[in-house]
Order: sequence, then C-alpha cells, then structure tokens
Amino acid sequence: MLLFRNVTSVCMCRSCLGSMAVPWSRCWRSSAGAAVLLDWCCGLSRRAFTHAASAGRRTASSTAATQVLFQQGPVRNFNKPMIFARHRYRYLYSSPRVCCSIHSDAKLKDPFSLAQKDLQDLYEDIKKQLLVSKAELKALCDYYFDGKGKAFRPMIVILMARACNVHSNKEGILLPAQRSIAMISEMIHTASLVHDDVIDDSDTRRGKNTINKVWGEKKAILAGDFILSAASMALARIGNNTVVSVLSQVIEDLVRGEFMQLGSKENENERFKHYLEKTFKKTASLIANSCKVSILVNSDPEVHEIAYQYGRNVGIAFQLVDDILDFTSCANRLGKPSAADLKLGLATGPVLFACQQFPELHVMIMRRFSSDGDVDRAWQYVLKSDGVEQTNYLAQHYCQEAIRQISRLRPSTERDALIRLTELVLRRDK
Repeated sequence: MLLFRNVTSVCMCRSCLGSMAVPWSRCWRSSAGAAVLLDWCCGLSRRAFTHAASAGRRTASSTAATQVLFQQGPVRNFNKPMIFARHRYRYLYSSPRVCCSIHSDAKLKDPFSLAQKDLQDLYEDIKKQLLVSKAELKALCDYYFDGKGKAFRPMIVILMARACNVHSNKEGILLPAQRSIAMISEMIHTASLVHDDVIDDSDTRRGKNTINKVWGEKKAILAGDFILSAASMALARIGNNTVVSVLSQVIEDLVRGEFMQLGSKENENERFKHYLEKTFKKTASLIANSCKVSILVNSDPEVHEIAYQYGRNVGIAFQLVDDILDFTSCANRLGKPSAADLKLGLATGPVLFACQQFPELHVMIMRRFSSDGDVDRAWQYVLKSDGVEQTNYLAQHYCQEAIRQISRLRPSTERDALIRLTELVLRRDK
C-alpha cells in the first residue's frame, strides 16, 4: 500500500490509468475520483460519492474523509468493500442505523445474552471489593454500581476471553482471573466517569443526578480515587505482571486523553488526528487492553494483537456513535443532555466533518464555542452538513476492521457474538 502522499501525486481512476502521469489533483475535483481512490484502498462504494456529487455537495468533506481514512491504520486492510446506500440527511434527526448488514448469519448469538451468566453477580462482586465501614463512602462508591449499567466493557472481556480460550484449545472455559479482568475494567471505567463528571460539571449520568451534584466535587473525586485504588488492588491479586502492566497503561491513557480533550489543534488536518487519538485514549484504550485477556492462556503475540485490535476498533466506533448521538438523540434516551459536547467546547466528529462544508465553524472550534450563540449556530451547521453521515461511515469502517481482526480466531459462538456486537454498536440509540 502506498503512503497517502504518494497516492495523491498520481490519479488511479480508469479515465487516467492510460497515462499514469495525470496529477491526482486534476481528477480529485470530481467525486468520481474520490470514489475510485476510496474503493481501491478502503472498499468504499463509488455510488456513495457519486450520489453525493449529484446532490450538490462540496467535495471538500469527501476529501477530509479520505485523508482521515488514509491516516488511520484500521481502514487500509478490508478484504471486500461495504455497499452503502447513502441518502442526504438520513441520520440527522434519528439515531444512526447501519447502512448494510455487517454479518448476515442469522445464527449469531446476542452478545449480552451469551455473557449474562458470567456477569450475573458482577456488581455484587464489585461492591465486595469496595467494602468499607464508613456509610457515606460506601454510598458514594456503590452509587453507579446499581446494576443498571450496560456492562458493555465486561461483556466484551468475557466474550473475548472465551473466544481466545477456544482458539487456544481450552474449550472456552472462563478462568477466574479473566472474569476478574472483566470486573476491573468496569471499575476503572466507572472511576473515570466519576472524575469526568467533576471535570465537565455534569448534572446527570445514566438518567440520574451525578455524584458530584449529590455529594459535592471533593467527595466525588475521593470516591473516584477509592474505586480506582480498589481496582488496582484487585488487579494485583491476579498475580500476573503482564496483566498489571497492560491495564496500568489504561489509567495513563485516560489521563493523557483528558488533557488532550482540554486542547485543540489550529491546523485542520491535525485536528482530526488529535480527535481520534483522544478518542482512543479516553474510550478505546480500556476496551482494547482489557481484551488482551488472551495473555492468560496464550503466549502467541499474534493472538494478543488480534484481541487488542478488535477492542481498539470497536472502542473507537463506540465513541464515534456516542458523538453522533449527541446530535441525534434526545436527553431521555441518551441519559445526558443533548449537545453536551458543544456546550463543553468539544468539537467531535460530526463538527469536524461539518467544518469542511462550513468553514465558519473553524473560528468557533478554536474558541471552544464560548461566544454567545456559538452552540446553536454550530448545531445548525452540523444538521445542514453531512457531518453525522460521514462520522457514521467512519464508525462503520472501524467496525469492519474489528470484524476482520476477530475473524482470524478459530470459529466459536463467542467469536461470532463479537462479530454481532459490531452491528449492535452501530445501531445503538443510547
């Protein structure tokens, strides 16, 4: 695969293949040129961009999408293209839906149902790790562990553990240490939510008041610290130095990701890279590194990498969809106020894509939507653009790469459930 800077120097479309000296810029003015390049490298359908051209869209947003796709590793290695039925504003006022069937096997198990038995007492086991004598601290720590969470991360860990065990001739038997990692992943995630709510001054989380609003910021920070310390102790009890090292990286990434979120990039090309790197550190790192439970039963680095890359790609797609929902879902479905990211001064995927069609957003992004009317204007620009659609397509590509990775494992019910999970990630509405 040629690097992007080399690819852009020469056009590869059929009309130009006869003379390989035609500069790409001459053909890039047409959406057809963009379609050919994406089809050639990433598996994007030509029809998507041809339809976009006929709808009168500017090609700048397509250019931005292409640059992002080339810069990100997960979209370079598709075995076959995905077919997109693209319609203008299809996703702007409703939750995103996958445009194509990611996997057509009707026998695929529902991942949540498949992992339910292993996760049945998860929150009770977490509360045992948080056992303290002080009533108020216990109430703080137990507040989010009420059994009403989706347990998305523990579920992925459980399914990945069993899939890797089958791959390693362990018949899918779940090890106690693997279940402990699932529990620890939920504890780390929840601790990060407690701290995030303080930083963002959030009022609601999962449909109820946040800890910082009920008990105050100081006690919320201490509660988050306590949950994190309990997770670290549980991690140490596993007794595997590699596991400790891997999950310790998650905590470092969470902090670095939070610092990245506080800043932005002046250069528009660097801005999207910054956004995706922040997304990995804040969301996908925990899922990716927790998926490496395969290290407990398999010494093959290739298997570790498969598990990691699946978690990485699903994690990024999950956050991309979450960023879409901030524009398409109402507060009672999302569990937090819509447009929350804009109000926090954050430019997520839909905004960054919309900026290609509405350059006026650039100034707003740099001042973090702090002027009067910025949030409302930015909202309208996103709705008038194809920013939501473009972000949805990008999420689909990350899911497609996750499927490609996990499909390298030996067939199992759990492996197929992880494939099914990618479709659920794209279809979720909260």
